[in-house]
Amino acid sequence: MRSPSSLDLQKLQATLALLNSESQPNINALTEIVKNIPLMSLTFKMFGYDLARDLADALPPLTETAPQMVGLTCKPSNQADIESDWIRHWCHQLGVPVVFHRKLWELSYVLQAIFENGHLTAGARGLGFGCGVEPIPSYLAARGVDVTMTDLPPEDAAAKGWTATNQHSKDIASAYQPHLVDRSTFDAHVSLQYIDMNAIPASLTGYDFCWSICALEHLGSISQGMAFIENSLATLKPGGLSVHTTEININSQGATIDNWPTVLFQKKHFEALGARLTAQGHHVAAFDFFMGDKPLDRFIDLPPYHHDLPEDLAAWIGAPQHLKVGIDGFASTCFGLLVRKAG
Repeated sequence: MRSPSSLDLQKLQATLALLNSESQPNINALTEIVKNIPLMSLTFKMFGYDLARDLADALPPLTETAPQMVGLTCKPSNQADIESDWIRHWCHQLGVPVVFHRKLWELSYVLQAIFENGHLTAGARGLGFGCGVEPIPSYLAARGVDVTMTDLPPEDAAAKGWTATNQHSKDIASAYQPHLVDRSTFDAHVSLQYIDMNAIPASLTGYDFCWSICALEHLGSISQGMAFIENSLATLKPGGLSVHTTEININSQGATIDNWPTVLFQKKHFEALGARLTAQGHHVAAFDFFMGDKPLDRFIDLPPYHHDLPEDLAAWIGAPQHLKVGIDGFASTCFGLLVRKAG
């Protein structure tokens, strides 16, 4: 079978272009069929975002809150969680408004796990993988927790596109969040190392807990992501906590993405990992695969996403508001995993 030439691709691009060489509408039959699909996606996106904003505005005002034990499980993000008192507490602690966004759920999930396992105390030691510019190191430092945050070496991050989207720690200063902690306290408690998560250095050991947020699905394959969770336990003291959030394919049956820059795990992958770790004597929190039954649990945001939109269009649509997203044609959401090391 002949592979497509550059001329073939140019012809296809011309066929699908919205305009011809005279800046007139392209009335090719194929273009007539597909030209409004991006507009349909944007319309769907804007209605979903408006619904999310209305639901957030309807929540009771965020005032003084307190941490509480909820018996966190291994679970996906959902609308009920965002509306809960435990996530509202962590929003208050982080100084951010309660909005329906999966990243907010991930931050809250990790902090709730650290709290429930007794590690949100001065003198505890935490290890963060793929931290980028997330606020957790600053928040922990303000409470006297000693943090080693890690990220890809700068040259690797640039090659993978993390630098361009402001998701990489180019230096320790880029991770500092001044609204959460003063600089001297941050510097006293937080250090940065550049590592490969597929080859965790043996020197990283003796921690009370470790965490990662939306990082292990970018390690190259499903098997490498699962291996990372297992290998992360070596960095912990006996009884230490390993907590991670990642992507789950909402459809537990059939195909999923593997061997790609972003892979999508399925229920079977987490269950197999849980069984393997349990057999080794570790404690894996109970699994809950309920995806939610509220309106935003059924809203799947579609590309193009905010960072890929022209600036004026992105401003018009507003900040992203979603819990579920489409990734290369698959519906996905965040999933949290909790493992306590044997000991």
